[in-house]
Amino acid sequence: MNTETTKTNVQRVALLGLGNMGAPMARRLLAAGYGLTVWNRTASKAEALVAEGAVAAATPAEAVREADVVITMLADPAAALAVADAMVPALRAGTTWIDTSTVGPDTVRELASRLPDGVAFIDAPVMGSVDRAATGELLILAGGETASVDGLLAELGSVTRCGEVGTGAALKLVLISAVIGGVALVAESLRLATALGLPASLTRSALAASPMEPLVGRAFATEAHFPVELAAKDVALATGVGGLPVLEAVREVLVGRGDLAGADLSSLRD
Repeated sequence: MNTETTKTNVQRVALLGLGNMGAPMARRLLAAGYGLTVWNRTASKAEALVAEGAVAAATPAEAVREADVVITMLADPAAALAVADAMVPALRAGTTWIDTSTVGPDTVRELASRLPDGVAFIDAPVMGSVDRAATGELLILAGGETASVDGLLAELGSVTRCGEVGTGAALKLVLISAVIGGVALVAESLRLATALGLPASLTRSALAASPMEPLVGRAFATEAHFPVELAAKDVALATGVGGLPVLEAVREVLVGRGDLAGADLSSLRD
């Protein structure tokens, strides 16, 4: 199905959650010509998008009532479940709900179990920070059938089809845990080098020339914004599976850096 056909079928999109990721995703959809209704718990965050052509809703139910596609981008399982409680009764048959939050497969399956008849569900967490959200270069990890919304998803990034509902959420935990753990390891390697008296520039260039190069790039990123507190939440979702002592140690490091809670993951170098 091509983008133009999909856009014709999808007349109006509702996007709930206008945080660091949700807002640039909303702008991508506005720029692509989709009719967009937005909702955020802090209503003032919708003002800039309204000025750009979106319609603000007062409640999640109001946002989704006329939508063909609903996208949620929420901080954690508690937020996703609370918004679901408010909006699910207003979903109409024929709507597709795409959850792009990182909430883990258990929560995804709980969300899917609440759907009324005739509503499709796709779990589609994303890899990439605000910079990639703004340029439509996210990696979208999709669990469920995406054919009816391929054109819309293409405005946000590239899709990896993972299988049934819940598999996107599962793969996201695998990938994000590897990235977070890798950045934490780079940060410790830099501290080790300092303790051994090595110049910072030498250490960085040597690490960048090693197999760690992509993680070194993320550790020194300046345009991304993935708060340490959200990284801790993601790793906690992964360690809930059990038997992951290295990730448990990473989680303890992240939780212990409360001073960096709102700072980007790269601040672990500090």
